[in-house]
Amino acid sequence: MTGRRLTSLLAYVTTAATGASLLTGCGVLPGATGGSREPVTVMTWAPDQTRATNMPGMPAMAQTYARWVNSQGGIDGHELRVLTCNEQNTTAGAAACARRAVRENAVAVVGSYSQNGRAFMAPLEAAGIPYIGGYGIAEDEFTSPISYPVNGGVASLVAGHGMQLAGSCDRVSLVRPDTTAGDKLPELLNSGLRRASHRTAVDIPALEDAAEYTQQAGRARSRAGDEKGCVTAVLGERTQTFFDSFRRLPEQRERAERDAVRISSVLGSVDQPVIDRTGGPHSPFEGAFVTGWYPEAGDRSWAPMRKVIQQHAFADNRVDPADAGVQTTWIAYTVLKEVVESLNQDTITAGQISHALDRGERIDTGGLTPSLRWKYEDLLGAPGFTRIVNHEVTFQVVRQGRLVAQRPGFVDVGETVLSAP
Repeated sequence: MTGRRLTSLLAYVTTAATGASLLTGCGVLPGATGGSREPVTVMTWAPDQTRATNMPGMPAMAQTYARWVNSQGGIDGHELRVLTCNEQNTTAGAAACARRAVRENAVAVVGSYSQNGRAFMAPLEAAGIPYIGGYGIAEDEFTSPISYPVNGGVASLVAGHGMQLAGSCDRVSLVRPDTTAGDKLPELLNSGLRRASHRTAVDIPALEDAAEYTQQAGRARSRAGDEKGCVTAVLGERTQTFFDSFRRLPEQRERAERDAVRISSVLGSVDQPVIDRTGGPHSPFEGAFVTGWYPEAGDRSWAPMRKVIQQHAFADNRVDPADAGVQTTWIAYTVLKEVVESLNQDTITAGQISHALDRGERIDTGGLTPSLRWKYEDLLGAPGFTRIVNHEVTFQVVRQGRLVAQRPGFVDVGETVLSAP
């Protein structure tokens, strides 16, 4: 066979093979659409239908986000696949969810809730899977090198809450979970109170899953006193149960409204859905102080999230735009989206995501948080909370059944968290 005939034959075979590969969806040029980029698989977990705190809105928001972003062509051409898992509020459940994320090759766990940090973080660390935007409830979220928190966690909320209460309350009673995590809350609250040379709070531990709290409510009420006294409860989903017991106290019912002890809490224990469920303007939370991570739910910076929920949640009532878990999940997926887009790769791996975040990829959340970056110099470095990069909170108050800003903008509580023992 001559060289010219061999060249022609090779050209024919190459052209035919290329055409076949294009027809089957393979061999598309890098960067082109039409299946050239591999899907990105992530997981979101949260407890559901348990006796303690439940966060069904977080996996539901993750699924809503996936429907929206995939309707737009995916993230930088990658289909987003979201796995969900019921963490069940148990160490076994958290570990099982983490092992499933490893088994199904998830490149990140995004916008999830679990108090069982040790149980889920070890499998993720062994597999190198980043944990992006956890709710901020577990200490391991703020110590693990593969964790990238989007808020300052309960530590920032409670320290900031002390600052918020210091100007309005002479005495403060704190009702908190009788758990290892709950043991840290009194000193965090006191660190905020001390910023205003305030006396320390009365510490009242309570079961996290109790059916009623009459005994703790009575003690909290009496120790707060009658003159500018405040009772704050940080019990997650059981906060509503506590304040129901509190308002039934004879001395609380008999006092004139202007003389009653004022109540307060932090976002997640009290939020707009809880206020709506308990009577709106007639809720026992009317007038309560609340410290949050983000702008109030009515702020215009939430408009993009609200539009996505309206168009892609399909009347799923778990996806409440005023729910702190839903909001945290939205921000966490915003981080994921910006990181994947910055990589501009056909295949996305867990290691690539972690490396991009570690090298200082800066994330703009549209005013919902300060810009987020996890370089070493950005870390707060507080004992037990070294990974905090966002140490700003918002002061809110319940007026006419709505959570609104008590003061505009964010309050930096970094120094307050650092001063806690």
